[in-house]
Amino acid sequence: MISGLLSVAVLVGSGVVAGVLFAVALSVLPALLAMPADRYVYAHQLIGRRWDPTMPIIVLTSTAADVALAVLARKGTALFAVAAALLLAVSVVSHFCNVPINRVVKSLDPADIPAGWRDPRPLWRRWHLLRTTLALLAVVANAVGVVLA
Repeated sequence: MISGLLSVAVLVGSGVVAGVLFAVALSVLPALLAMPADRYVYAHQLIGRRWDPTMPIIVLTSTAADVALAVLARKGTALFAVAAALLLAVSVVSHFCNVPINRVVKSLDPADIPAGWRDPRPLWRRWHLLRTTLALLAVVANAVGVVLA
């Protein structure tokens, strides 16, 4: 019974994480890249208001559920362990790479972009695409793990 509930939890959780990150990569990021600096800063500040703490909670809860399944499931345990590691990597990339960039952008005044401002969008995009790939791999590992279990 508990493995069944955890299976649903990891599929929903990792699916939401992968879906949100994929949607940002597919639609939001290209729109932000096309904006002039002042509009980008303003839009980034608006878009970023609701991510914390929602996404970290979903990522870490899904990671914990994967760890539990890796221990409790009869089959597919290695896949749940891999999914947990991938989701943990999503969290690490987010926390140490994307979030520091977000903090800098949130501190800016869109009407007063400093001279010589270094546009963080290309670097943010690279880190975001990495965590999106990790999240997509995690949901695939979970899906295959649930089918095998």
